[in-house]
Amino acid sequence: MTFSEFLAMSGYAAYVWPAFGITAAVMIAMLWASRRALKSREAELDKLDPRRGAAPAKRADEPGAET
Repeated sequence: MTFSEFLAMSGYAAYVWPAFGITAAVMIAMLWASRRALKSREAELDKLDPRRGAAPAKRADEPGAET
């Protein structure tokens, strides 16, 4: 089987390759939408709690904490 025969998919290339293309486009769109929603939610959390993302404060009973 040659590469051109593989690409022709035994005559089904008109159905197979568009299906692959549509699937890839949908998955990329879902990734983009998910990342956009994540950034939006993180920005909303940052507005509600400005301490978010900062290093946690040491507790007095932890080793190395100043007393």
